[in-house]
Amino acid sequence: MTDLHLAVALDGAGWHPAAWREPDARPADVFNPGYWTDLALEAERSLADFVTIEDSFGLQTTGFQGQDQRTDQVRGRLDAVLIAARVAPRTSHIGFVPTALVTHTEPFHVSKAIATLDYVSTGRAGVRAQISGRAVESDHFGRRYIPEFDPGDIGKIEVTELITELFDEAGEYVEIVRRLWDSWEDDAEIRDAATGRFIDRDKLHYIDFHGKYLSVKGPSIVPRPPQGQPIVAALAHSAIPYRFAARSADVVFVTPTDSRSAAEIVAQVGVEQALAGRARQRLHVFADLVVFLDTEAESGADRKRRLDQLDGATYTSDAHIFTGSAGRLADLLADWQRAGITGYRLRPGALPDDLQAISRSLVPELQSRGLYRTAYEAMTLRGLLGLDRPANRYATAPALLEGASA
Repeated sequence: MTDLHLAVALDGAGWHPAAWREPDARPADVFNPGYWTDLALEAERSLADFVTIEDSFGLQTTGFQGQDQRTDQVRGRLDAVLIAARVAPRTSHIGFVPTALVTHTEPFHVSKAIATLDYVSTGRAGVRAQISGRAVESDHFGRRYIPEFDPGDIGKIEVTELITELFDEAGEYVEIVRRLWDSWEDDAEIRDAATGRFIDRDKLHYIDFHGKYLSVKGPSIVPRPPQGQPIVAALAHSAIPYRFAARSADVVFVTPTDSRSAAEIVAQVGVEQALAGRARQRLHVFADLVVFLDTEAESGADRKRRLDQLDGATYTSDAHIFTGSAGRLADLLADWQRAGITGYRLRPGALPDDLQAISRSLVPELQSRGLYRTAYEAMTLRGLLGLDRPANRYATAPALLEGASA
């Protein structure tokens, strides 16, 4: 099994705000499940480990504060978890990691939704836990107020305290979700018609979680997912979210700009992982890249330049923006892998063009170098990522020993 992992980040018509105006774009289908199915199937052709699906509690906007009034960019989106549940059964191997906003939702609801996704995908589910730090989003709920702040205020004490609180709460949230997934033992379902016993009630467990922010009794209403624990992912740009990811996630998406910064980030995450007591557990560090790849018709740089002109602004991103050939991108991936990056989440600048370039140009290039798989090598997302199926924390000692020997 090769060590380089790929994921594809799906969002609207692509990550460039003018991508919907491309000749091959399908803006009329963005709210059609068939569109998302086609994208997932193309990503599966690339043998990617998984796709992520973006979500939010506010309309897309060009700024962090408030809501812009632009009408020349895609606005509106479908629920990410529901898209994944609709599309997953149409695929065979690729994993699905939809975004779940954890700040204003209940962990019980998300736990059963992702457990259900793991069932309908036959063990290929995950979730990206994302905080919601915008006042315009908290206004939709009315249960708590998130004060307005500008990204330029990140260094201020009150903003740092707010961000720390949101990520600490997210840590409790993920812990509850994980405990709920374990609240049914693997053999809790008996289904014995002769004795009339469908479940063994002794193998359903109250999690009785009481934290600073959240309290949940349990158990879940969904049996333990096929993977035991679906994958948890997080996007992190700095120390506070690095700490959250190191404590709570299986995969962390980071945003280096070169191999040096990649190595520094990997080291930072490793320190936080050790402090969290998880040094022996595998934590994948995926680098995010926005990609505009060369095609036979046009260079990636020309495509981005043309889209910038349509949008009236130069597109920038939190992640490194790559424009160029599949060969040059393969060079970059190999270089950053040597710095400790274990995988890449590629954000196609325009859909479907850049997604097709990933599957039809980049992947063959990586395969020719022996850097990437030539076929799917596992049936579950945990398997694709080289992660074992974890034992149930609530199972009795004999059951744990039996699972360890299997």
